[in-house]
This record gives sequence, C-alpha cells and structure tokens, in this order.
Amino acid sequence: MEFRGALHLERTAVGLRPWRLPAWTGAQAPGDALRRVAMMPSGVRLAFRTAATVLELALHAPPESPYPGAVELMLDGVRVGRAALPAAGGPAVLRFDPGASDGGREVELWLPQWTSVELVALRADAPVHPPRPTGRLRWLHHGSSISQAPEADSAADVWPWIAAGRAGVDLLNLSLAGNAHLDPFTARTVRDQPADLISLKIGINVITAASFRRRTFVPAVHGFLDTVREGHPDTPLLVVSPLFCPPFERTPGPAGYEPTADGRRFTALGDPADTAAGALTLEVVRAELAAITAARAATDPHLHHLDGLALLGPEDADGLGDLLHPKPAGHRRIGERFAALAFGPGGPFASAAATP
Repeated sequence: MEFRGALHLERTAVGLRPWRLPAWTGAQAPGDALRRVAMMPSGVRLAFRTAATVLELALHAPPESPYPGAVELMLDGVRVGRAALPAAGGPAVLRFDPGASDGGREVELWLPQWTSVELVALRADAPVHPPRPTGRLRWLHHGSSISQAPEADSAADVWPWIAAGRAGVDLLNLSLAGNAHLDPFTARTVRDQPADLISLKIGINVITAASFRRRTFVPAVHGFLDTVREGHPDTPLLVVSPLFCPPFERTPGPAGYEPTADGRRFTALGDPADTAAGALTLEVVRAELAAITAARAATDPHLHHLDGLALLGPEDADGLGDLLHPKPAGHRRIGERFAALAFGPGGPFASAAATP
C-alpha cells in the first residue's frame, strides 16, 4: 500500500507511526511541541487497490485524547464509511464493510487529523495491491492549527481538503498546530518535496507565541521564501495572510485564555502601545506580507498574495468557536472561498483546476 501524506514512517514496538515531517526535523526544534503535532496524521491516508468486502484496521491510539477522531473509508474518491477511535485510547480494531465489487476499487483509509496513531495491521478478505497513480497535481500547504483543525468533523473536512476536493488536486498538508514559525527546517522540507502548487499561510502562530517582532519577522519571511524557491523556482506560490481573529487584530500577543460557559476563548496579553516599537498584530502582519509579496513579485511572476480576510473576515466572526479556530461550518466556508479565489478564474492556481 501507499502512505499518502506522510513523510516518515517510524517503526515502534507496536507498529508503524506516520509523521508529516521528515525524521531529521525533530532534532532541530526545542521541546516536544513540534514532535506532537508532526505525529498527528492530518491528511495521511492508507491507499491501495482491492476487491475486498471486509477490511479491518488494527491500531493503537494514545490514552484519553481530547480529540480521538475517526478513520474514514473512501472508495474511488467517495466517502462511504467511518469508524471512531475509542475515547479511552489503547488498542482498537476498526472494521469496514465496503461491499461486493466486480473488480478492484481504489481504497483510502483516512487517519484522524488530531490524534497520533500506531498502525498494527491491515486485514482484508481479498488481495491488496498498490494504488494506481491519481494523475492529479500535488498541492502542498503549510499553515497552523487552523489548517490542521481539531474542530473539523474529520480530516477530510479540514478546509484545505475541502478546497482540494473542489479543485480536483491532491494535497500534502504540512500544517503544524502552534508551530508555523517560519522555521528553517520547515522551509527546507517544503523546498525538497515535489509540488505543483504551494501555499503558505503565515502569521497567527507568530503572534500568539510572540515569536517575532517586525524587525525579525520581515527578513524571516524573505528567508523562508528564498529557501522554498531554491527547490521550486517557478512553482505557483501563494502567500496567505491571517484570517480574522478578534483578540489579535490590534493587540499583540502572546496569547492567553479566559474561561467561557462551554470551554475557553483566546485573549491577547500584549500591550497595543508596543506596536509602535515593533510588536506584531494581525493588522501589521497582513500589511507586511502584502508589501513583501508585492516587492518580490516584481521579479517573481509566480508569487501571489491572498488576504486572509477574504477567506474569513469580521462578518464571519460567528464561525469562530474560541475566537481563533473555525467551527466545522467555518471550515466549509473557508474551503469553498479558497477554492474560488485560488483555483477559480483568474486565481493563482487556476491552471491547476483546468487540468484533467
């Protein structure tokens, strides 16, 4: 079979754990935060071809994950089944009944977007063969938790996958919750991956962690783009600025939280007066990204910019669950708008949408 969407397979004492970053990147990030989100298989799927009428996937999930999620069955690109992971974690066997078939079908088992899993075994009542190539263009997207999305109903309901489905392209989702900090190792990963289209959603983690000020943010964006261009000099490259997020529009980070009746919501802990000295707000980041891409586009005709407010703006605040992350309906809205703006007529990826 083929592990689509994974860049590394770790053999554990239990089975195989898919990663969405190469193994070497873990040694270059401080702490365990990057490791945790890189192990979450958002958009990773097991692809194969079979005429099996029964499939069983044995796996092991971490205990008591807040978002255990589910594995979904796709047959010839159509979602036909779903099996939830146990809330308590541990070993599980998920059964799918795709039904009778005159011949082999293209099968994908989509793993959960917010829970790392170790894959133990795949069992089928008919031979399993490698999948056929999809023939689709490959879109590589890098972003934050908004693009990885624990709040979405499933990995296939995260907004980049909604856009990919509408455009008919394959997606490699390199979104790293809380870890989209213009890291050089991420830039090199994007550089080294085959891609027909690339989008980089930049800014929200930079503010929520207060990891940059204006003086360091601007050259870091240039450096990230320079590295990506080393491997993709002519690939359509779209820089997406942050979506609307009320706490950080005019107030710098870092982020804090305040309790609500149904959970918590984000709040900004910075001082608005510090913006004049270089602290970043979403308004500042959007302006800087627009200026950077406009300046570079003079010599890079394949570089484009998309204002994140066109995907989710102030009028869409009802689609935010915690004032930062979109609800499931918000993901559908963002995915549909991105498909129209990026892949639609006149969009930077329009030629991809027109490719059979």
